Amino acid sequence: MGIRADHHRTTPAPGPEGRPARCGPRDWAADFACFAVAVVIGLTGLDVLRQHPGLPAGVAVADQVVGALACAAVWVRRRYPLGFAVATAVVAVVAQTAGGAAVVALFTLAVHRPFRQVAWVSAFSLATAPLTFWLYPDPAFNTLAAVVFAAVLLSAVVGWGMYVRSRRLLLESLRERARRAEAEAGLRAAQAQRLAREAIAREMHDVLAHRLTLLSVHAGALEFRPDAPTAEIARAAGVIRDSAHDALQDLRAIIGVLRTGDDTDGARPQPTLDALGDLLDEAREGGTPLTLDRRVTDPADVPPALGRTVYRIVQECLTNARKHAPGAPVTVTLTGGPGEGLSVEVANSAPAGPVPPVPGSGQGLIGLTERAALAGGRLTHGPRPEGGFRVTAWLPWAP
Repeated sequence: MGIRADHHRTTPAPGPEGRPARCGPRDWAADFACFAVAVVIGLTGLDVLRQHPGLPAGVAVADQVVGALACAAVWVRRRYPLGFAVATAVVAVVAQTAGGAAVVALFTLAVHRPFRQVAWVSAFSLATAPLTFWLYPDPAFNTLAAVVFAAVLLSAVVGWGMYVRSRRLLLESLRERARRAEAEAGLRAAQAQRLAREAIAREMHDVLAHRLTLLSVHAGALEFRPDAPTAEIARAAGVIRDSAHDALQDLRAIIGVLRTGDDTDGARPQPTLDALGDLLDEAREGGTPLTLDRRVTDPADVPPALGRTVYRIVQECLTNARKHAPGAPVTVTLTGGPGEGLSVEVANSAPAGPVPPVPGSGQGLIGLTERAALAGGRLTHGPRPEGGFRVTAWLPWAP
């Protein structure tokens, strides 16, 4: 029972020299149980001393003193397992009452140290067993039977200790694995949240930036041309109203996705290549001169995901053209077919005059580059030699 209590003790905090130290009531109970085992076995050795008729009284007293000191040293067995095991193995050769402390020390060494150290101490104890029984013969056993009994006892103690050690290491590895799995799950959850936030931010930018840019352009036109004809003011006001309505609808749809957590294609209609014409018509109504050059093989067979990516690229480019080059002509070119991929080019001329800088510019192009990369394609952008800006993208189209 005493040794089993040591098996169930909790892993203590490191003591001096990195060795475990007592830290709780269960450790104290385990030490007390091991001390009791050492004392009981030591008392058995004391009976052997009493049955030895020619033993001097001084030797018997010294044996008992050494045995008592060895039993008392059991309380520091976990702090110095190797030193304690070596010392008790040497002392037990000449002191019968120290045999119990030697057994406890060997068990402790098997629990806390590698098998190589245990094997050396066990081999020493087994090799010196004949000398011990020769010095203190037991009338109930002959020397050979006593050595065999000692070998069986040492094997049992070492086997038990190694079992406790392997089980403890297994439990610790399982705890470490559980901690690592929990940490990895936390990282995966954090990454999923980050990706979800990025997707939401990209969607809000793609959807709302286009609408709000229309609002800004037409509101600016009304501000700087208060003397414009009534028909033009009415048209601009209509565009502002429609853009505001569409922006509210898109915002309401995005908020609905955030509340329900459902971001599937069926939850909210996504634009495809067929909706590109409506986008261009809306831009023309907003005052942007547009030219579309579409040389696409089998436009009806364009995959929805590919068409959605093309739509978002053109939408962002038109938004940027309205912000940075209002009123400048824009050319949209689509070429390609199944197997060769789909190429998109959106180019605008230089603005007619100076345009005030727009805060937060550049984020949309970063998002477009990421979107094209996620689709397996590539996107480049930069100023044109003759003035203006060009965005070019290539997207794979499986045959």
